[in-house]
Amino acid sequence: MQPLTEDQIRESFVNTTRGEAERVPMPGLHEMLWNDREYLGWHDAKAPQRAYLTVWQGDRPVSFALRAAERRIRGGISAMCSLCHTAQPGDQVTLFAAPRSGEAGRKGDTVGTYICADLGCSAIIRIAPPAAPMQLPPEEIVQRRIDGLKERLDSFAQTVLAG
Repeated sequence: MQPLTEDQIRESFVNTTRGEAERVPMPGLHEMLWNDREYLGWHDAKAPQRAYLTVWQGDRPVSFALRAAERRIRGGISAMCSLCHTAQPGDQVTLFAAPRSGEAGRKGDTVGTYICADLGCSAIIRIAPPAAPMQLPPEEIVQRRIDGLKERLDSFAQTVLAG
């Protein structure tokens, strides 16, 4: 992911008002390992059900406000993140809803999808499996995961933007 400034992120919100975007708490951008992520995702520390996601759409960043469902999937069952396609314990995957952009979002239309609760997909996909016979090399598996995550992020972004 290309590095971003706080101003770039605030200006890129597509499903909030300008005032709401100005009040979004920012993550520690000076600590980001930009090359190791496909998107920037963070939670509001004061309102844990609020989260934010920034992705690149072509040559511009696009940011979304998300809201986590109040109820999580119960532990003891598996769930899969729709972005990284990683199966995990159910309580580590959460349904997030994003208001659509434009008039549809102002009328209350949202897009929901299951995402890793900690928004840590970029780290999860980089965990390489051990090398094994009759399997792709671990680095190729990781690259395919990266490519898949980028495709699914793009699809999610297009759905929110199609408001």
